[in-house]
Amino acid sequence: MPMPAPGSVRWVKATLVGSRTEVPGTRTLVIDSEDFTPALAGQHVDIRLTAEDGYTAQRSYSLASPAGAKPFEITVDRLPDGEVSPYLVDGVEIGDMLEVRGPIGLWFVWRPVQVEPITLIAGGSGVVPLMSMIRTRQAAQTGGDFRLLYSTRMPERFIYGQELMTLDAEADWFTLHTLYTRQAPPSDARGAHRLNADDLRDLAFAPEMGSSIYVCGPTPFVEVVADTLMQMGHDPAKVRTERFGASG
Repeated sequence: MPMPAPGSVRWVKATLVGSRTEVPGTRTLVIDSEDFTPALAGQHVDIRLTAEDGYTAQRSYSLASPAGAKPFEITVDRLPDGEVSPYLVDGVEIGDMLEVRGPIGLWFVWRPVQVEPITLIAGGSGVVPLMSMIRTRQAAQTGGDFRLLYSTRMPERFIYGQELMTLDAEADWFTLHTLYTRQAPPSDARGAHRLNADDLRDLAFAPEMGSSIYVCGPTPFVEVVADTLMQMGHDPAKVRTERFGASG
């Protein structure tokens, strides 16, 4: 599949054409725009809201859909004190208009021409751009093997859970490792604790395999994981990170 070129950074009009709840407080929005340039896997968009008094607020959201998808999808996690995410999760309705800018970003992307093993490491909703990569790999049916290490608080916060578990069972190129931090199912021998060096050593592709690694999540999570990977001997040039703060 030919890969689309990077998009314009101008604001364009878009329409919400579909949505679904992934887990409580997390909603996937299906957005269509005639003027939106098809994206690469791992890119993000800016969403801008404008109030009646002219006040504007904008936030960046990773794309969840596979590369080139139109309409495209974002998955939004509601932050209690956020300006934009509560409206996107609870307020915006099918047919409503949005302003969108993007796609943006060329560093944190995966392309099907990459044949090396890929380790994906997600903290919470940091799984969203990694899901775009997984869906792109599935659609392209080419590229290296994928391993996803997904750190989440509890089973109820397992975003894309059914899709990922089905893929893990059916695709020989994909392996899922779910790592719970607060509450694990009784069947989980690992138990609940934060992702640590032992997890990375046991579950990620080893440094000598030349894996590319993509890490996405809250800033403290990403920094600890990236530092640990480099201490383990992974090539810093092959560790790509995307982080997000508390604003929403």
